[in-house]
Amino acid sequence: MTPPPAAAARLDSVSIPVPKKNVGSPAPACVDHPFKGIALVLLSTVFLGCSDVTAKYLSTSLPSIEITWIRFLTFALMFTPVMLPRSPLYAMHTERLGLQLMRGAALLGSSLFFITGLGFLPIAEASATGFVAPLFVTALSIVFLSEKVGMRRWIATAVGWTGVMIILRPGSSAFHVAAVFPIISAFCWAAALILTRMISGREAVVTTMAYSALTGVAILTVMVPFVWVTPSWTAIGLGIVIGVASTVGQWIIVLAYRYGDASVLAPFSYTQLLWVSILGFFIFGELPDIWTITGAAFIVASGLYIAHRERIRRAQLLVLEERSPNP
Repeated sequence: MTPPPAAAARLDSVSIPVPKKNVGSPAPACVDHPFKGIALVLLSTVFLGCSDVTAKYLSTSLPSIEITWIRFLTFALMFTPVMLPRSPLYAMHTERLGLQLMRGAALLGSSLFFITGLGFLPIAEASATGFVAPLFVTALSIVFLSEKVGMRRWIATAVGWTGVMIILRPGSSAFHVAAVFPIISAFCWAAALILTRMISGREAVVTTMAYSALTGVAILTVMVPFVWVTPSWTAIGLGIVIGVASTVGQWIIVLAYRYGDASVLAPFSYTQLLWVSILGFFIFGELPDIWTITGAAFIVASGLYIAHRERIRRAQLLVLEERSPNP
């Protein structure tokens, strides 16, 4: 349902090397306060974990499309002030409408497929599998960002996929076909991250989030009548909780990565797995088995190493930029 914060990185500060122009970035400068960043990441995992657990609980009474629709409708309503033309917070001007709409569709796919998987899988298993998004980012960055990926990052990616195979155990009686949904969700979130990199530095964060909310609402409003189940007031309330918690959680991540480097903050984002496991036990009576724990360890180790290599790559790019004789 909610994208893993380790993969989220910085929605407002992720960028790729571009020719220097006299264009100011709407993103605020980062300040090095790692402990503040760590505290915010830990807080975000509470919101995101609660959102996921609530979505799983609600999946027993409502279709995943309807749950996602309520989530995106809440998301859009929270950003109404930046959508109103006469509002002092209006921020809907964009020079990259196509990329914004594609990012919104990718974010919608991530939420929808994850919620669908939650209806069939233990929440710890679905969440652990969803953390493979950085592995997809590694592959997609080659195609869309023309990045060069070294052997060590490929090995880390292979380790992460080994963890996925350990969790899913394809070919065994433990395998459930719904296990592919969190993987598709992770792929969609990786695509959203790639698009974020292409937009970053040129569009304000609130603009990107507002277009994502509107895109999701527009697409789901067309789909939801075909699966509509009249929700109870309790279900509506829980749907609003999902929307508020996931939106607040994502926004806290944006704030967190202004205060620390991804390689420092990423380890703490994986505490989301701890929260969903604890809540899954008390609410659904689910305990992650040894296969899920072992596979999750592989995925986490892979994600942390990829974050480490990303930090090194960024440092190298900065050095090259400083040495460049071009203004």
